[in-house]
Amino acid sequence: MNSMRRGVLAFLGGLVIGKPSLSTASSRLPAYAALRSSYTPRHVLCFLGGEHGLPALVENARAAIQKLADGFTADEDGSRKEPDDRMERSFSVCWDRVDPESYQDTDEKAVAGHGSVLYVLGPSMTAETSVTTSAKALQLVQYMLDHGAIAAKGESAGVAHGARRWKELAEQARSASAAGDGMALARSCRLAFARRPIGDDIDGMASVGFHLVGLPDVLVTTVRPDDQRPSTSAEQLKIAALIDAIADEMARDGVEAALADRRAALSNDTRYEEDEYKFNPFGVVRIQMKEL
Repeated sequence: MNSMRRGVLAFLGGLVIGKPSLSTASSRLPAYAALRSSYTPRHVLCFLGGEHGLPALVENARAAIQKLADGFTADEDGSRKEPDDRMERSFSVCWDRVDPESYQDTDEKAVAGHGSVLYVLGPSMTAETSVTTSAKALQLVQYMLDHGAIAAKGESAGVAHGARRWKELAEQARSASAAGDGMALARSCRLAFARRPIGDDIDGMASVGFHLVGLPDVLVTTVRPDDQRPSTSAEQLKIAALIDAIADEMARDGVEAALADRRAALSNDTRYEEDEYKFNPFGVVRIQMKEL
């Protein structure tokens, strides 16, 4: 058994109370991609609190890190004890719109009325540690939302969910761990911290953030006449479903097998600079749809 599988198995055994059966886990562990760059990704988490709420955010983050997320650190220097005027627009752009109930009016009101901001930084990740580290990040988010944070955002892909959805994804990850299901754990982490689809009809629509679970991102282009109307929300959701399906195949069968089956190509990530949090060192899978 290689180090990737040992790492996921160790996390599956330690995330939940008790000793879940791992007898079937070896056939349900996710595959990982090979690095195409020396860059190593990391999580940057943003938490919003109430007025004068920064001390409590810091205290609770330290407690969460000690309990659930070793290697993470509270970035007090980059945080704010007052509102950040950029947050309302930032969350508006970053809300996940694939899940129809990802956020609610109460979440938008919480962001608009926040009074403090805390950033938490994760450790640098390899492909081998990406899922286990992302699972810790997800449990940390749930802990913070249960202990005073009023909103949360993953900065490494620019994605935000409402409090209910964050907690739902964290519970899914916990259930996957209890079942010894590494594939389901990786998928919960991917849905939590990656964003899709972003882009346009000309350059294509893609995911951002699959590097946080050790996979390439996926870019989908379509053949569209110049005079064709812009893609609709329903068509974009269809692209998101294709992106998710390819990600599931890469995690299940390996990147090379999934690419061969889809007749897709893997290339370096040229969308972002190599020192940006959104840069994917595992590359980008490029695939063309003939029609939406």
